[in-house]
Amino acid sequence: MSLSDPNLTQRSHAALENDVLQGALKAATTTFIERRRDAIVSVSDWEALRQRARRVKEHTINNLDYYLEQLVEKVEAHGGTVHWARTGDDVSRYIIELARARGVKSVVKSKSMATEEIELNHALEAANIRPVETDLGEYIIQLAHEKPSHIIVPAIHKTRSQISDLFEEKLHEGRPNEVAEITAMARKRLRHEFLSAGMGITGANFAIAESGTIVLVENEGNIRLSTQVPKIHVAVVGIEKVIPRFEDLSVFLRLLPRSGTGQKQTAYVSFLNGPRQAAPESGFEFHLVLMDNGRTRILADEQMRESLYCIRCGACLNVCPVYQKIGGQAYGWIYPGPIGAVISPQLQSLKQSGDLPFASSLCGACRTACPVDINLPDLLLALRAKAKEGGAGKLSERAAMRGFAFTARHPGLFTFGGRLIRILARLLARDGKIKSAPIAPLGEWTRYRDLPAPTGRSFRERWRKGQ
Repeated sequence: MSLSDPNLTQRSHAALENDVLQGALKAATTTFIERRRDAIVSVSDWEALRQRARRVKEHTINNLDYYLEQLVEKVEAHGGTVHWARTGDDVSRYIIELARARGVKSVVKSKSMATEEIELNHALEAANIRPVETDLGEYIIQLAHEKPSHIIVPAIHKTRSQISDLFEEKLHEGRPNEVAEITAMARKRLRHEFLSAGMGITGANFAIAESGTIVLVENEGNIRLSTQVPKIHVAVVGIEKVIPRFEDLSVFLRLLPRSGTGQKQTAYVSFLNGPRQAAPESGFEFHLVLMDNGRTRILADEQMRESLYCIRCGACLNVCPVYQKIGGQAYGWIYPGPIGAVISPQLQSLKQSGDLPFASSLCGACRTACPVDINLPDLLLALRAKAKEGGAGKLSERAAMRGFAFTARHPGLFTFGGRLIRILARLLARDGKIKSAPIAPLGEWTRYRDLPAPTGRSFRERWRKGQ
């Protein structure tokens, strides 16, 4: 079993059996949960802020065509160029053609889930254009030839020792042991890349319709260099990232850093309005690529469009008991956790990712943590229903559910079955717990945890006695 296995169950087992990964996930998610808790204490109107952000996203998504047109008009007025891309291939094709036309041989990239989603790096490499990730976490992942494991902390699954080994192997400049040494080695390498790149590629945290402003938040300063040193800046932005006004931005800038990293504010917030210099003879260019890639399909579904409210903070991942155990790479694509289990089947297909909505306990912690109050449990249930309608699931599972439904409709049979199960459970129990069950579904459960054995009378027996 490995994390590259096509089967979610097998990938999950591989993650659970990786002791190093388990330690890294526990340390990281615990830290993020504590930081978030401490950060939101300072906001007296946190819940009101969440609901205001939700209303802004709901209004924007329901009027997306209007705000996108306004955004395009303003960007072009600033001297920028706008390209509409229906698919990921359209995005890659546009950027490659632009790079070739300008003689660009290498590009520097900031962390961008949109470009990860379309595998832009692979397309650039195939066109003999060298992409270099400049976010430290993404740089680590690029060197390791892996997919991100978290929306905001892509290398969350790696320990310091593993990163030190990776740098020693790939960079050939000795072994950095301390965090400061790791960052210094990366900074030295990346400084040259910034100065020699002909193009900088970023995503966007928000795109403000009323002003045509692209907003980017970060802690490392690499976005500043990626957008200001190369003469060409390309921003690849999902169409759902638009918000109406600057006034709305103040709400999200209070929510995003607290939810994502537990900070009151990130170290850098960049506001970009077109090219650095608008005069054509300056040689500076700004290209906004507005990417659909399945988003209008989600938009057309009145229930599922709520998933487009996501601001990519990663808070739902940190509190999810499933993500805490299997990490991000077990989800099989670049969007992990509860939000990944919702948007991956929609951006890909239920055939490709239809098992992800079932990787949830439906505990609701994700909705509580979400800064825009996305009802993730209900969306997961809706996708489960769609997957079942499409014939997903094992034949044995469907047969078992039909058997349960039949039993539940016949009280006598239900009562007899309950008694039989209690007797068998007590026979299997040791010290009140079933540590190993011979039946397949329970066997998988008890492989990693104990199952409490039922004790005392059944609910029906207690109810009759109480009457």
